[in-house]
Amino acid sequence: MPKPLVIVESPTKARTIARFLGDGYVVESSVGHIRDLPRSAKDIPASAKSQPWSRLGVNVDDNFAPLYIIPNEKKEQVKKLKALLKDADELYLATDEDREGESIAWHLLEVLRPSIPIHRMVFHEITDAAIAQALASPRTLDQHLVNAQEARRILDRLYGYEVSPVLWKKVMPKLSAGRVQSPAARLLVERERERMQFCSSSFADLEATLTATDEDREFRARLTHIDGRRVAQGRDFLPTGGLAPAATQQGVVALGHGDATLLVAALAGADFRVTRVEEKPYRRSPSAPFMTSTLQQEAGRRLRFSSSRTMSVAQRLYERGFITYMRTDSVILSGEALTEARRVISARFGASELPTSPRVYRSKIKNAQEAHEAIRPSGDEWRSPDELGGQLSGDELRLYELIWRRTLASQMADVLGVVVSVTIDAPVTSDLDLAEQRLSSGDRVTFASSGRVITSPGFFRIYQENVEENEDTQELPQVVAGQALEERGIEVVDHVTNPPARYTEATLVKALEERGIGRPSTYASIISTLLDRGYAWKKGQALVPSFVAFAVVQLMERYFAHLVNYDFTAQLEDELDAIASGEREAIPYLRHFYFGDEDNGLKEEVLVQLGEIDARMVNTIPIGETDDGREVVVRVGRYGPYVQLDDKTASLPDSVTPDELSVESALAFLSASEVKERPLGEIDGTAVFARLGRYGGYVQLGEGDSKELKRASLFPSMTVESVTLEEAEALLSLPRSVGTDPETGQEIFAQNGRFGPYMTRGRETRSLDKPEEIFTISLEEAIERFKEPKRRGARRASSVELGVDPEGGAKVVLRSGRFGPYVTDGQVNASLPRGVEPTEVTLEQALDLLNERKAKLNNDRG
Repeated sequence: MPKPLVIVESPTKARTIARFLGDGYVVESSVGHIRDLPRSAKDIPASAKSQPWSRLGVNVDDNFAPLYIIPNEKKEQVKKLKALLKDADELYLATDEDREGESIAWHLLEVLRPSIPIHRMVFHEITDAAIAQALASPRTLDQHLVNAQEARRILDRLYGYEVSPVLWKKVMPKLSAGRVQSPAARLLVERERERMQFCSSSFADLEATLTATDEDREFRARLTHIDGRRVAQGRDFLPTGGLAPAATQQGVVALGHGDATLLVAALAGADFRVTRVEEKPYRRSPSAPFMTSTLQQEAGRRLRFSSSRTMSVAQRLYERGFITYMRTDSVILSGEALTEARRVISARFGASELPTSPRVYRSKIKNAQEAHEAIRPSGDEWRSPDELGGQLSGDELRLYELIWRRTLASQMADVLGVVVSVTIDAPVTSDLDLAEQRLSSGDRVTFASSGRVITSPGFFRIYQENVEENEDTQELPQVVAGQALEERGIEVVDHVTNPPARYTEATLVKALEERGIGRPSTYASIISTLLDRGYAWKKGQALVPSFVAFAVVQLMERYFAHLVNYDFTAQLEDELDAIASGEREAIPYLRHFYFGDEDNGLKEEVLVQLGEIDARMVNTIPIGETDDGREVVVRVGRYGPYVQLDDKTASLPDSVTPDELSVESALAFLSASEVKERPLGEIDGTAVFARLGRYGGYVQLGEGDSKELKRASLFPSMTVESVTLEEAEALLSLPRSVGTDPETGQEIFAQNGRFGPYMTRGRETRSLDKPEEIFTISLEEAIERFKEPKRRGARRASSVELGVDPEGGAKVVLRSGRFGPYVTDGQVNASLPRGVEPTEVTLEQALDLLNERKAKLNNDRG
């Protein structure tokens, strides 16, 4: 008997919905998009290959008609869907309710060509009630959303396929440019430039420990004024060093350590007295419930999740029916959600923790579409995390708890309290000459202290938000103006101004959101692309731009400035929104973007600029000048960055960050490149050397060049000039036995490899975060690490450069292919032998494999 066919995107979502719908429906997934533009030249049908536009996959001369193909890996699924459709009496397209989901539904209709009734079924949470409501009130396909998604896809294809070849010719092969990716890379580079130009300033102030004479509670107070002149704080200094002109005009005094020490002595025995006490009410309202960007930011801060990890976990929670749709820029909660939130709060904390009426939030971000609710627990009754212990665990439970707490907190009462500020004066007890000021005995200095007392915790009972740096939570004693205080110590506090912090994934998402660049669904993929393409790497939580990113951004800024202009990128999002709402047509906009009107479009701009681009200029990053006026630069070559002074060059290690590369360190790299061998001492009577080979620095036990001698590569933080005998002995002792796993009986080893530090347990491997962990990780920590899923970060990218063939000069790369890992020099591919871990492959091994493969090919041809 025919049944309705329901098609969703993912198998997990299909299984969850099938449980709600029961046997009366057939539920199947499309496994994402079933059609897309060609990914490579081999995907282009023979009938289109002769067309001049075929490389783009878009017929720009025929109203930008896209050339859609069904990828090989999707053909079986399409065949399955067509077979199911033959036995169906109705078709429900239940893909997500956004541009991407609408586009998937449209492609399904275009490919399946159903002749039965079609319904568009939409919901933002997978619950019994939501599914029933979606079945009862289906809609038709929204062609405006489809047009907007198709326009975005075509726009991104034109941008990437026209501009990326420019980067290949002028910077290096395999690079990419993108509508959102390139401005995001520019953000990272601009911040790093600020750090490179930054000059720190040092200053000091005083911190006094005081107590009221009638009670013994101590509190802290900071020096704020010296004889009426304000003492400098960090914000008073320029990024390039020294006091800002405005601070100088205001008479701000910058204390050095010596002056501060003299001032401490001049305050010995001084009479500290309260001059003013001020109390102000403290009130803090909760933040809005999560949308996509704030969820990524908070999960990054609290859980140390990357953006992609957050979205992957949230996707699973949504598809399993635990949370609402996770790609949204809305902070709105439905009436039913508000009712449930207030019920849970009242039951758990009492009605006193509820505001008089539900809180209503509105998005403050640019281009907010607010098509969905905020991200919240789903269902009629929000289950607490402790009630889900048997259903959720690990990442899923941690993220669900974060969402559950944030949603409830958003509907709870404000945090109430009192902020007390106390001003204290004291006279200096002797004459004093400071660098910037002369003080006479009796001149007064001022200290200040503040404290906060919470009288009603409100939403802090469930969700403790980050305390601002300027919020002092110390509790002050009850004091009044004129009251004497006892001084129990004065300490000099030294400060150094810090450069602007690098972006983390969380702060980059926030910056993109504030500028209107990208959409909630794209933030994670933007960051993944920056990492995978080598435009950035992670140092702890920070995103560090590579020198390749500097070269690419320099090229884009000089020759395609508007394409990386933040306002221009945000305007593109506005245009796509206008197409999605039906206010604008897609084809005229694409025509203007590509061909231009009065000004040049993208096509002509690329043709004009290509001949003008100075490749040497865009690939040169100035570092500074030597004492005799010679310029030191970093150049980005086809095989990576290197430092250059006159005709001397030296490759740069991957671990060097652009802001750390000074003239002095650049000269050290140049000198190091000339050092080939340095004796370190002896181990058990055998000489140990630090050597620089064609593959980098290493230590060696024994003299000579025999391949039988034991060697070990240096850590990124080590150099041939600096490595010690003790460090060499530790390196040569690797791999280190961490211990035996009592459950498996297998010994765990920690060692260093081409991709960084890692551990082995039999044939299993796990990465370590830092090389030092090779020597410090305990057996218990190692066992816990093996319980975690294998990490697939930037260091596990599908393409990793091993080095350069010293004979032919070709770049040797390790790649992950359809049939397993292999190495290639661009001409010949060689698969890794069975049992060889990709993490352990060296350049020497790769060259041996390639030479063997070349010999075999030559024999076969002969």
